[in-house]
Amino acid sequence: MSWDLGNYWYLFLLLLLPLLSFIVIRFLRWKKARKALFAESKFHEALFEKNSSFVKFFPFLYLMAVLFLIFSIIDLLNGFETVKSEQKLSNVMFVLDISNSMNAEDIEPSRLDQAKNLVINTMQKMKNDKVGIVVFAGDAVSVMPLTTDYGAAETYLSEIETTAMRVQGTDFLNAIQITSEKFKNVAKGSRKVVLISDGEDNEGNDNAAVRLANNEGISITAVGVGTEEGAPVPTYENGQLMGYKLDNSGQMVVTKRQTEALVNMSASTGGSYIDGNSMKDAPDRIIEDLKRKGGMSQTSVNSQNANHYYQYFLGVSIFFFLIIFLFNPKRDFSI
Repeated sequence: MSWDLGNYWYLFLLLLLPLLSFIVIRFLRWKKARKALFAESKFHEALFEKNSSFVKFFPFLYLMAVLFLIFSIIDLLNGFETVKSEQKLSNVMFVLDISNSMNAEDIEPSRLDQAKNLVINTMQKMKNDKVGIVVFAGDAVSVMPLTTDYGAAETYLSEIETTAMRVQGTDFLNAIQITSEKFKNVAKGSRKVVLISDGEDNEGNDNAAVRLANNEGISITAVGVGTEEGAPVPTYENGQLMGYKLDNSGQMVVTKRQTEALVNMSASTGGSYIDGNSMKDAPDRIIEDLKRKGGMSQTSVNSQNANHYYQYFLGVSIFFFLIIFLFNPKRDFSI
């Protein structure tokens, strides 16, 4: 428990006490002088009503009543305490495959757009979880660190294109390496990865990625986008469609979703594999998988002004005023 003086500017009200004391003393002296003018002191007992000896304490009671009234206004000893609460939340890194095959349009409008929308719709179902974004192909880079600013995450997502990654391929190990670096200040029990990919052009490093993820306490929820039938890979230049990717023999390349590596990584790290082609079901399934093994994160909250004690000072003040009211019906001071 910590203590505070509350509304300390009201401490200046204490200056009223010397002023009030001065007024009371001047009043008593004036009253005594008036009695002396009326008659000599030896006749006072016969001429004036004799007051109880208790009445002599009324000036002191008035001062104490005012003092405690000021204390109640100040909210003296207003306190606050640190309340530690545990919340079940996750730190989620969305890891997006932005290799050229993600431009395929076997899912409208494209696999990459489907992946972005999956992230956005999943974030809309989150509460207080921190999210970050890593993009990868043959290399990997962090686009956004862990944050609760979901609006900023959507802004970053809108700018992501396959042309952002010069080294092509699908290297899951590089993606997990960059992701683990962003998790260095996060407890291992609450490190979550949502890996969205079509699984094609796999560099063969998924087993190494699994070992690294397990060593770093990372759970992978793998989401596959694309169809088994596949589609051609469009090529763009300055945002304009230039044609479709051809192989060395001049034949059109057809890219197909490959889920073996995705299933392996999710199963080996305590996560689940989810079909990402259904925007209706996939976000809910991702949230369910993240909650299934969500870590406990302890947060400290300072509850300011959680405890007030002004009512006790006000009660004492009212008590003094009540005594004066009951035992001094003339509302007068004794001399």
